[in-house]
Amino acid sequence: MKKWIACQSNIRLDKYLKEITPYSRNQIEKLIDQEGILVNGKKEKASYKIKEKDEIVQIKELEINTNMEENPMDLHIVYEDDSILVVDKPSGLVVHPGSGNQNHTLANALLYHTHHLSDNNGMERPGIVHRIDKDTSGLLLVAKTNEVHQILAEGFKKKTIHRSYIALLDGEFPNQKAIIDAPIGRDPQNRKRMTVIATNSKNAVTHLQVMKKYVGYTLVKLTLETGRTHQIRVHMKYIGYPVHNDPVYTKKPCTEFGQFLHSAEMDFLHPITKEPMHFSSPLPEYFEAFLKTLEEKETNITK
Repeated sequence: MKKWIACQSNIRLDKYLKEITPYSRNQIEKLIDQEGILVNGKKEKASYKIKEKDEIVQIKELEINTNMEENPMDLHIVYEDDSILVVDKPSGLVVHPGSGNQNHTLANALLYHTHHLSDNNGMERPGIVHRIDKDTSGLLLVAKTNEVHQILAEGFKKKTIHRSYIALLDGEFPNQKAIIDAPIGRDPQNRKRMTVIATNSKNAVTHLQVMKKYVGYTLVKLTLETGRTHQIRVHMKYIGYPVHNDPVYTKKPCTEFGQFLHSAEMDFLHPITKEPMHFSSPLPEYFEAFLKTLEEKETNITK
């Protein structure tokens, strides 16, 4: 049992515990949910505002699920050292276990590859600092230690880690560049989807640059100022040019490949050495092949 006497006031319980314990925010939330924390002998929510001289007691250890399977998988590791991993994720691979996907995720494969992974986001998300959707392909940055995880998380928060995506959009976008600044929140009509909405939302900004126009399609490069769930897919739908083959945000028939969205480039300073790091990933074969069919159609039209 551990005990603290609060010396501050008007601070959330979870935030206060984050400052005085070695636990991550995710772990603290779980500990509170597991009724492992009492304030003045009572259970309190994570949002409880502590008062000076409150007695905070940890009455049990955090229950961590250590039964996560280690699944062998042919990972495409672009770069690895003692601090980080950069993985080129294929379309169709879920990043970490969740509802309906407990095994055979990227996280399960990372555990099979190495046990040197951060646990700041919990044991079920080893090394995972950020994520990309199941059917989005491309580069993903992984932390090997908790110290590195914290540095990278700050980098994403302060926008010092730069990512760019390539997407094929349905329709011919009329301009060469655009900035989409529209808040994103949970869709009240469908809780599994996100949408541009004014209430209960967070600001979201996406920069768009046209790479090439085809008949009926536009290939674009996209950079993010923010990292909201489904941000690119929601913003593209919002402006009327949805990501091609998106099974969630278009009404057109889609193949199993999923949305034509690829995490193509990543730039950041190494969290330990501070050296500039740059990584790029080629488009998946299916994506590239589809672009070739569009080019062939254009060639036939001009003949």
